[in-house]
Amino acid sequence: MRLFHTSDWHLGQNLHGQERDFEHGCFLDWLLRQLGLEKPDVLLIAGDIFDTVNPPVKAQERLYDFIVSAHEQQPALTIVMIAGNHDSGSRIELPAPLMRRLRTHALGRVLWLDDGQLDAERLLIPLPDASGEIAGWCLALPFLRPAEVTGAHLGDNYLRGIGQVHEWLIEAANAKRKPGQALIAISHAHMAGGSVSEDSERSLIIGNAEALPASLFGPSISYVALGHLHKPQKVNGEERIRYSGSPIPLSFSEISYQHQILDITLDGETLLSVEPRLIPRAVNLQRLGPAPLSDILSQLADLPNIDLLADLQRQPWLEVRVRLDEPQPDLRQQIETALQGKAVRLVRIAAEYAGSGGRDGADDSGQLIELDQLTPQELFSRAWLDSYGSAVDEQTLKDFALLLQDVQQESEQP
Repeated sequence: MRLFHTSDWHLGQNLHGQERDFEHGCFLDWLLRQLGLEKPDVLLIAGDIFDTVNPPVKAQERLYDFIVSAHEQQPALTIVMIAGNHDSGSRIELPAPLMRRLRTHALGRVLWLDDGQLDAERLLIPLPDASGEIAGWCLALPFLRPAEVTGAHLGDNYLRGIGQVHEWLIEAANAKRKPGQALIAISHAHMAGGSVSEDSERSLIIGNAEALPASLFGPSISYVALGHLHKPQKVNGEERIRYSGSPIPLSFSEISYQHQILDITLDGETLLSVEPRLIPRAVNLQRLGPAPLSDILSQLADLPNIDLLADLQRQPWLEVRVRLDEPQPDLRQQIETALQGKAVRLVRIAAEYAGSGGRDGADDSGQLIELDQLTPQELFSRAWLDSYGSAVDEQTLKDFALLLQDVQQESEQP
């Protein structure tokens, strides 16, 4: 059996106010071609399909057009997609009855039976191979929110509730499968030891007990397809537990590595190979600085001029980071003037001061902090420190986490 593993599409994402629909369209066209050429049995999409719980119509059209095109091109292809922490689980599942006709399984939430047992049956997806025989089972684990895995039957410990869900689902899968059938888990979670992209990965749970242990996936699981972390990586060096990473760089901190999907081959229960398939970058992200303003203006002057025959949608996104000795009220004007006629699209100017001496709006190093660079817990911690003159305690952070979780769940309602 052969599978493609991908995740973190973030359809509908904006880069500092600039939409990325062209880039997502290029990726989906490339992925469709790869499916047509290689003809894998299964496509796994491990969460964060959309960038927000209420994605724009264009982003939803991208997803459903892709699914229809993939099915028309390869009617035997099975697609399994789960909700991530950026997604609304109920929105992901809303068209599920229609998508099943296209051999696409959309799982957004875990549900519980009246007796308090996990409804494991809906989370176990049969995976046929090219001959039509069931070669494996997919254990679908959408992002598990605290309200879904705590309560009367599971207690109030979030990590313990997650562990119980994994244990019950794996037990049900082992009872269902026949000899030689592989178990493939697809999950959206932050695994302990994973390398994080700070600028674009929203913290899953506030507090210290966020990262999950790889031991949740025992040796009976042949492969674990993970989503959430945007950099392709193994978990604890294990070949069978992987993040595929995002298909495009979602922030300027993600431009230093090649984005990819993973091509997985199994023989029965045995994992034979995991091969990366590198995704062409439709639009480059370019960062200048940090450097003094005079150096930045010189670098801007050296940028290539606009080619009127070139596709303007492929012009690089540009971030400029300037180091200042004193305020420059006309900083943006100077930079925009220097960029006139240049083949780049400016999306962000970041300024930092050397030796700011505690200037308002700067951190201890003198770097200016923008709101879009801070997580909700960081904003809360800074506000607490400003108001009370001391660091926020752990219990207050946990209480804030619960309040934030309630707000996020309310915002998910379609």
